[in-house]
This record gives sequence, C-alpha cells and structure tokens, in this order.
Amino acid sequence: MRETLNQLDTQFFLLLNHLHASWLDPIMVLITERNTWIPGYVVLVGWLAWRFRKRAIGLVLTLAVAVIISDQVCSSVLKPLTLRLRPCHETALQAAIHLPLPCGGQYGFCSSHAANTFALATGLWLLLGTRYGWLRWLFAWAALVAYSRVYVGAHYPVDVLAGAAIGTLAAVGCVSLYEKVIGH
Repeated sequence: MRETLNQLDTQFFLLLNHLHASWLDPIMVLITERNTWIPGYVVLVGWLAWRFRKRAIGLVLTLAVAVIISDQVCSSVLKPLTLRLRPCHETALQAAIHLPLPCGGQYGFCSSHAANTFALATGLWLLLGTRYGWLRWLFAWAALVAYSRVYVGAHYPVDVLAGAAIGTLAAVGCVSLYEKVIGH
C-alpha cells in the first residue's frame, strides 16, 4: 500500500513539475524564496499595529507561535523522523525533474514553506476573517507558495499537503488558546 501511494505521489509530482515554462521559472523562483515575502510580513505587522494597537501584540504573537510550531514540527521532527528524500535528491528522478533552483536540504517530508504559509493564512482568517473578508485570499497565496515547491522540484505533492495540514492545525490550536486567554 505504501509503495503504491509513493508511486502515485511521484507520478503526480512529475505531472505537476512538468507544467513549466521558461517565462514562469523566474516567477516561481521568486514565489518560492522566503525573503520575497519579508516586505509583506512587515506591512502585515504594521497594519495590525495601526489597526489594533495594543491588541496587535497578542495577534502577532499568536501568529508567530503558530508559524514557529508548524516550522519546527516539519523541520525538526518530521524531516529527521521520516528521512524522505526530496525529489531532486532521488537519483532515479534527477534526469526527469525540472529544477530552476539548486536542490535544497536532503529531506522533504514535510514542506515547511507550506506549513508556515498555511499557518499564517489560517491564523489570520480565524482571528480576523469575519471582519476582513479579503483575508481569504491568503489561502490562494499559501497554495501558490506550496505549489511553487513542487514546481521547483523541492517537494512531492504529499509533502506540501502534509505541510498545509500541519500549518492549519498549528494555527487552529494557537488561535483557540489565544481566544481562551483573552476571553473570547
């Protein structure tokens, strides 16, 4: 059963990874780079501080803790525990993979990029989505970042789906705790 799932994941990875174009490569590389989003994070923190004043401290801490938890579960727990190679490190796949970036770290299960972006999107939606409906677009951003990881050959689809689930769960847990602490 596990072998069948791995084969399906590999086939789906190759299908998605082969949906590339030379004009799209620099865009997807930009999307997948973590530093690309730093200005957006700064604007987000600034907006939260301006809009929510003192309450922003709790909001930012809640979001930061959700991202830290999701990142550490992926990077410090699951990657060393599962030791699943990234597709770009699989010798049998290397000739068939489109790699617009050098291959990253050795292990890929699960995607920290997907976990962190979904933690942020879910946390913001749960905290503020009823007041700011436009926050739903953060899920499209998180999905695009997650897909970029498959596009650049760094992760299998299951890696990004698992990362998205972990990020979502981390945000749900952190927001629940935040709401209990502040009495909502």
